[in-house]
Amino acid sequence: MYKIVFTESYVKRPGKFAKRHPELLKQYEKTLRLLALNPAHPSLRLHKPEGNLSAYYSVSINLTYRITIDFIIQDKEIIPIHIGKHEEVY
Repeated sequence: MYKIVFTESYVKRPGKFAKRHPELLKQYEKTLRLLALNPAHPSLRLHKPEGNLSAYYSVSINLTYRITIDFIIQDKEIIPIHIGKHEEVY
């Protein structure tokens, strides 16, 4: 199991996201639970973005919204970086 580590720069983002999209809060929470259990779960659609974010990974909340994450595999930690629509995150 992985540990999800929330940085200071990320902490406010889920709250702002939930205010704009309260209907997605349960999906967001489910995404985080799945991520902690199995980052390779098929419904997360884990992949490496191209370009400036190629050092990170992205998972899907649904077809429109993503979470950009950083993996620290040696410590089994996942650090969320950004949350938003596909075009906002990339």
